[in-house]
Amino acid sequence: MTPTILVTGGLGYIGSQVVLDLIAEKYNVILLDKNQPKSYQTFVQQTTFIQLDLLDYIGLQKIFDRYSIDLVIHFAALTSVAESQTYPSEYYRTNVVGTLNLLTSMLTKQVKKIVFSSTAAVYGTPQVAIIDESEPKKPINVYGRTKSLAEEIIREFVQGHSFQAIFLRYFNAAGADWQNRTGEDHDPETHLIPLVLQALDQGTNISIFGNDYPTPDGTCIRDYIHTTDLSSAHIAAAKHLLDLDASQAYCEAINLGTGQGYSVKKVIDLAEQITGLSTHIQVLPRRIGDPARLVASNQKAKDILRWQPKSNLEQILETAWSWYQKLKLLKRQT
Repeated sequence: MTPTILVTGGLGYIGSQVVLDLIAEKYNVILLDKNQPKSYQTFVQQTTFIQLDLLDYIGLQKIFDRYSIDLVIHFAALTSVAESQTYPSEYYRTNVVGTLNLLTSMLTKQVKKIVFSSTAAVYGTPQVAIIDESEPKKPINVYGRTKSLAEEIIREFVQGHSFQAIFLRYFNAAGADWQNRTGEDHDPETHLIPLVLQALDQGTNISIFGNDYPTPDGTCIRDYIHTTDLSSAHIAAAKHLLDLDASQAYCEAINLGTGQGYSVKKVIDLAEQITGLSTHIQVLPRRIGDPARLVASNQKAKDILRWQPKSNLEQILETAWSWYQKLKLLKRQT
């Protein structure tokens, strides 16, 4: 029998890519999101779409009463590091209370398999060049703390109720769908690559936060991973959990990254090469909560999920640029 998977935050940047790929693999998808679909998100018609906020506990219970769900992939969250420092209460409410509501609703119907969208921000400022899952969790911003707390709550459900969970701690999600069906569309936009592409397109300055970090060119180093690689890892994690004996408690934290770091300056340079455009860099003070370097060890993902990334930074930028141009055209038409 074909499994039914509930995807929370399924209209978001990564969630929408995962939903597209789940549909392609013929899963039954229940897509839950507090927002309405955007005009280009036509894939929603191939799912059971429910508009609901995870803070609506009664509404969540009704979903689990109505549908027979085999596994949950949980994306729904607020995700901006900078914004989290300004609005911490919103982040704790959405990311922590929302996750607790979801888990409690799952428990009422004995739905005990969950893939959780976590983040490298749980590590804070690691003391190692390449981060593996044994690195202590020491988040230095509100966003990282809320994700770390959500992990701990899920772990308590694993220990107390025999849940089966995989935390996917991914590094810097970037790029767009290879078929140009979905990509980054935040308002306001806070991620580096779409901001760089926008600056290049509009001929404006690009702001970077700090050029005095202990890195070769003074700018932060990040591990950028393509959204389609992230999506394939989520589906691999879901398959892994679906194959487990339902009575077996299980919990693993798994990094998702390429193992290769690129500085902010390097990303800008390569974006200029790909687009044939240029921009001027405006250096602003460091942001609170930004570590100098975040690069993943992905060995555990390879070992457990039989997964490895297939895309490089150039392909990330090429797909992001193609998506940016499509999105600009769509917005002109509306």
